[in-house]
Amino acid sequence: MVSALLLAALPLAAAFPHSASIFAGSTTSAAFPPPGATGTSYEEYFPAAAEVGFAGPTPTGAEPEAIQTAPAAPVKLDTYPLVADGAAYNPSFNPMRYWGNLSPWFSVGGAFGLPEASPQVPSGCELTQVHIVQRHGARYPTSGTNKFAALLQDAVVNGTGFTAHGPLEFLNTWTYKLGAEILTPFGRKQLYDLGVAARVQYGHLLDEFTRLPVFRTTSEWRMVQSARNWAAGFFGLEEYPTSYHEEIIIEEEGYNNTLVPWNDCDNANGDLYTMGSWYANNWTEIYLKDTVKRLQQYVDGVELTTTYVSEMQDLCAYETVSIGYSKFCELFTEEEWKGYQYANDLDFWYADGPGNPTGAAQGIGYVQELVARLTQTPMTVFDTTTNGTLDGNNITFPLDQPIYMDATHDTNIASIAVAMNFTSMVASGPLPVDYIPEDLSYNTQHIAPFAAHLVGQVMTCPVKHSTSDSEKYIRWLLNDGVVPLTGIKYCEEPNKDGLCLLDNFIKGMQERVAEVDFQYDCFGNVSVPYPDNLTNGRYIR
Repeated sequence: MVSALLLAALPLAAAFPHSASIFAGSTTSAAFPPPGATGTSYEEYFPAAAEVGFAGPTPTGAEPEAIQTAPAAPVKLDTYPLVADGAAYNPSFNPMRYWGNLSPWFSVGGAFGLPEASPQVPSGCELTQVHIVQRHGARYPTSGTNKFAALLQDAVVNGTGFTAHGPLEFLNTWTYKLGAEILTPFGRKQLYDLGVAARVQYGHLLDEFTRLPVFRTTSEWRMVQSARNWAAGFFGLEEYPTSYHEEIIIEEEGYNNTLVPWNDCDNANGDLYTMGSWYANNWTEIYLKDTVKRLQQYVDGVELTTTYVSEMQDLCAYETVSIGYSKFCELFTEEEWKGYQYANDLDFWYADGPGNPTGAAQGIGYVQELVARLTQTPMTVFDTTTNGTLDGNNITFPLDQPIYMDATHDTNIASIAVAMNFTSMVASGPLPVDYIPEDLSYNTQHIAPFAAHLVGQVMTCPVKHSTSDSEKYIRWLLNDGVVPLTGIKYCEEPNKDGLCLLDNFIKGMQERVAEVDFQYDCFGNVSVPYPDNLTNGRYIR
């Protein structure tokens, strides 16, 4: 029995709280740096580069502009150095593509309905400005959310123990090794790589700055980590601290913040929000019902449920992006991973997306800021999640930057997509709660995976049938996929490159802002259950 061995180990684990525990399900793990270690202990022995000197030649070349000059756009498909394989996988099936918002980002191609469009600026057009909305990188789980590890640990601590065999045999010695909330090493890499990519694609726009850029993030530590890793990739490790102004907006109740809108929208919390998890949990009972029976035969001493098995799928995703590999991944079939993905889709759709009556309201504050930037018009009305102190100041909210970068969360990217009325994502209609539709157009792993990024490209392009005239256009890319703008008023005419005349897009956004009733949607009497046929992120009275 495993239990006798594990119980004998308990005093050892208690005596060395910073050591890696050896009992199954333990949440105690090793810590780095070692306790008591400081960076100044032997500082005199390790002079900085400036003190050492002998740097050699340091001239820099012209800023890159690959987004305009390269013959094709780079494609992101790999997740090096993560490993995701196992006997249950078909070689052509990558489970990482089915982890919803826990998937590492990848280039989604024509997922939004424009298969011929490329992230490359169309031939003949000249890029003049970019607006980047950047999700943080891969992180550890939210504190206290995974109860499966606690289930195993309780069995050991209470003396009942458990034994596992077959595909679950690894549980006999498995321990919980994950941190909480902050970025994983892979998550740091994701943001650094994206900063490098942005410099390669958009670096030439730096030549148009007349003062240091202002890039924004929120105060949550993984958000600050993400923004700084992105900036380190964009500017370079030595240069980034002095190359831009880091604006950290407080992420807490009572502080308006368009990058964390739910704190300023009462209806985005409580019963309206939990509808997402209710629908997702209902689906989990369906798609994992037989899986529980299949896995239960390999473990004695603990009783599995659909909730615990779903958390085992969570652990596959979290362990992979945290420690590089997870034995949990091998336990599930292709169909079970597709079911897991759909549970994420249901949660996002009904909690923060098109199926929630606060979906548009949560994202509309960013749209107001976007319109101000595109029109270079100072903001004077602050009636949503916008921040009158910061947005009303041209130092903290400049209107003339060629590059904007705002770091935010996954649910906010989903809400911004609703606020901007990206209707291609809702083309298949409201999400059914008891089966996966064949033509599903709302896929969370395409919209808000780890390190997701929404990019608005402003450019000048030649006018048709004219050799000298040009006009300004805008289009939007989400994880390298060009998003059709046909759901936006005045942009309805289909365009193979996803372009809309900038003036038309601005008019469409202004009308969208006007039609979203932020006060009612966020503070009105919108009760549960609300109509489950919403696709516009608004409850029309």
